[in-house]
Amino acid sequence: MPIIEPVIRPPAEAGSFLLQLTCGCSSNHCTFCGAYLNKPFRIKSEDEILNDIRQGAKRYPQTRKVFLIDGDALVLGNKILIPVLDQINSSFPKLKRISSYANGYNIINRSTTELKELFRYKLNLIYIGLESGDQKILEQCNKKSTVEQMIMAVRNAADAGIKSSIIVLLGLGGKKFAQAHVKETIVALNKMQPRFLSFLSLMLIPGTGLYDQAEQGGFEQLNSGELLEQTSAILSGLELEKTIFRTNHASNYLPLEGRLPQDKQYLLTILKQALAGKINLRPEIFRGL
Repeated sequence: MPIIEPVIRPPAEAGSFLLQLTCGCSSNHCTFCGAYLNKPFRIKSEDEILNDIRQGAKRYPQTRKVFLIDGDALVLGNKILIPVLDQINSSFPKLKRISSYANGYNIINRSTTELKELFRYKLNLIYIGLESGDQKILEQCNKKSTVEQMIMAVRNAADAGIKSSIIVLLGLGGKKFAQAHVKETIVALNKMQPRFLSFLSLMLIPGTGLYDQAEQGGFEQLNSGELLEQTSAILSGLELEKTIFRTNHASNYLPLEGRLPQDKQYLLTILKQALAGKINLRPEIFRGL
């Protein structure tokens, strides 16, 4: 059951069985992302995938959650994906959930019937990297999915019963576009109404386009205080009806968790205390570990 490294997964999938359907990402052009820099994209063969499921079922028969990797498992059409999901369901009798990263265009290119079919086979959670609600920032970063595509993807998925976990990348606009990043991200998230929302902090990774841009003076990164201010500013503008909010990724200086809207003021109070120096932030050495 060999997994081709490196492997990226959300913190919430720490206890999940990782099933590799694709290697790398078919949209491996984002200037901020170094996850698959040296990992050419390919789709694993059906024999490889089914063999991994069989071996996984023998080793981990108590599995309740399966997470599909790498970064673009849903690039597979339903004709290929459904037999895989069917085998997962058959092999893990205690299965409760299948989840996966998803690009916006891979969701909106599916019909309602196709999305409902995924849900019937227990694929009921997708992780979408919105990164920023500002389309100009996304274009500068070579993000393939547009803001509108991602908003539509979340809505279409919700109509089929599939929950979405949205990822925002704090600091992506740098200092120059910090205000636009905040303003438009608020707009996009309020339209999405995601079930889960996570904030990560931008980390410049050697080998990426954004790292090179910063080295040449074309991108000015936010400091820890500015990242916390951006967290507070976005959170202040959110009007979400039923969302679990987290900043528990290793990239963040301040781990937070709460339910929106009921915990919004509490979270803002914690952020205010942190900005006033009353709460110790996570040391720089631990970010990214």
